[in-house]
Amino acid sequence: MVYLIIGVAAGIVIGLIAMKVASKQGLDSSKTKADEVLKEANSKAETILRQADLDGKQHAYEYEVQAEKKNKEKQNTLQQNENKLLRREDALNFREENLSQKEKKLGDKEKSADDKLANLSKLEEDLKEKIDNQIHVLEQAAHLSQEDAHKELMQAVEKKSEQEIAQYLHEQQEEAETKASESAKNIIALAIQRYAQDETIERTVSTVTLTSEEMKGRIIGREGRNIKAIEQATGVDLIIDDTPDVITVSCFDPIRREIARQSLEILMKDGRIQPGRIEEVVEKVTKELDDAILKIGNDTIFQLGIGRMNKELVKLVGRLRFRYSYGQNGLEHSVEVANFAGMMAAELGLNQALAKRAGLLHDIGKAVDFEQEGSHVELGAKYAKKYGESPVVINAIESHHGDTEATDIISNLVAAADTLSAARPGARYESMEGYINRLENLEKIATGFDGVEKAYAIQAGREIRIMVQPEKIDDIGMVKVAHDIREKIENELTYPGQIKVTLIREVRVQELAK
Repeated sequence: MVYLIIGVAAGIVIGLIAMKVASKQGLDSSKTKADEVLKEANSKAETILRQADLDGKQHAYEYEVQAEKKNKEKQNTLQQNENKLLRREDALNFREENLSQKEKKLGDKEKSADDKLANLSKLEEDLKEKIDNQIHVLEQAAHLSQEDAHKELMQAVEKKSEQEIAQYLHEQQEEAETKASESAKNIIALAIQRYAQDETIERTVSTVTLTSEEMKGRIIGREGRNIKAIEQATGVDLIIDDTPDVITVSCFDPIRREIARQSLEILMKDGRIQPGRIEEVVEKVTKELDDAILKIGNDTIFQLGIGRMNKELVKLVGRLRFRYSYGQNGLEHSVEVANFAGMMAAELGLNQALAKRAGLLHDIGKAVDFEQEGSHVELGAKYAKKYGESPVVINAIESHHGDTEATDIISNLVAAADTLSAARPGARYESMEGYINRLENLEKIATGFDGVEKAYAIQAGREIRIMVQPEKIDDIGMVKVAHDIREKIENELTYPGQIKVTLIREVRVQELAK
């Protein structure tokens, strides 16, 4: 038993010793691991710190590059603005120099006019003195009574005065033309150069291409009921002849003609051509065309930048798209006039938007003149007043053909722009009968003056050459006759563009040697 107890005690002691040894080894191992973990943590911390330092430097460099880039962009913007300002300054200096030169020229011309007036006064005094001397000489040399001498002297003075008046009229006309050319030609030429417009061809008929020759019979229908239904629903005439695969739509109302054309195209695609379907399609096309007309008007006003306008006037503007006059499309002509008037108004420092508005609406009466009584001028003024347009626009409409007097300079610009648009090459054409009548009337006016022998209208009526009798009209008198003929042409004839009046006086002396 003692041995057993001793053995147990010894085992316990040995076990305790073994546990202590094992615990010490475990502590040493944990300490070693802790040191390794601490060392690894320190290494990772150093790595993270180095990476953070590198990232910080990288971000700082990127920020610096972006800042330099923005700085360069700002410098470039500032440089561009500075260059623009310099160019504007140069342009202003150039315009100021031109204005100074023009003022100097006007001053010189004013001085020249004053000198001429002084010379005329001096001539008048000299003439009076000569008249007194002439009376004295006539009474002494011819033994005439004072009454007879006065009569003879007045005839001489009258002839002399006519020559001086004609000469003065010629000089003033040349001076006025020169002065007007310096500004008007530049403004008009600039407007023409900055604007170009395609020509159109006047149409009172439209053609519809058929998908096949068989389609003619289907459009005509049994006993012609389909074609009658189309003509009744649209108000047009359908011309079906021997021309292959074509039907002609004839009507002077361009809106009805367009409705008929579109309706026929839809019916041919659909294939169902019968009276009920025809009425349905025509009603649908009419509504769609009304919407399209409104869109055309709004697009035109937006492109010109002339502000808001009454909806009914907008529709009338859109209707001009289907109106033609002398081969010129009504809407394109009105837009062209608006642009011309706006350009000239800008050059003169006037309200450009108002000039464009007046130019666009100057022919607005043509949108309804084929369905209402009255001229397009009267109808246009009526609708402009009805829908609240300004007095300037109304006056431009009323005066662009000279029916009333222009009360604003914008009205004169619109009239000039209308003439430019109508007179430019290729813009318009006229019928052969009207063309011949215009030439005959032009020659008739010229030959109606005393002393005119013959007159010839040349260059399609752009010029008239007049042969005068040399024994009745002298060189100075030709100036007055040309002036009178020009005024009569302007008052009695309507024509596009300008007509040049040229007088020719020829004196021939013949002798026959035998």
